[in-house]
Amino acid sequence: MNEQAKKYWKEFWQGEFPPTDVTAEQWGWEGTPIADELADLILKGIKTASCSSYDECLYYDEDPLSKIGSYTIVLNSKDEPVGIIKYTDMTIMPMNEVTDEIARAEGEGDLSYDYWYKVHKQFFRELMPQIGKEFYEEMPLAVERFELINAKEI
Repeated sequence: MNEQAKKYWKEFWQGEFPPTDVTAEQWGWEGTPIADELADLILKGIKTASCSSYDECLYYDEDPLSKIGSYTIVLNSKDEPVGIIKYTDMTIMPMNEVTDEIARAEGEGDLSYDYWYKVHKQFFRELMPQIGKEFYEEMPLAVERFELINAKEI
């Protein structure tokens, strides 16, 4: 976590002992306008869900279910903190069972399932070979639900 994020986290808790289960990260592709677009959707309350390949989580020894109740400091493309989210729910489900409601909660594009499926299929087709796996429509996803706790005043 960079110094700006640490400072923001400490200031947010105003002298209380802040929780230690916190990360700081850019969303989407780091250092690109997509990171800013996704951060903006989170700050506007449009994006309240995200998903990851469950196989990718296992590849990096991450247990997505352990995220429930933890926090993430959302960073923009310049690694500046812009908000804090708290994970409220996590579900493992096949990609082809994602619902219209989940696609809408991801907050991207026209909020439709068709848009969601198209861009996620493309993303996972590029990602999976990087971890020695193949894309398939039933591949398990870790679907994360979160709420915006604080939007930093800029």
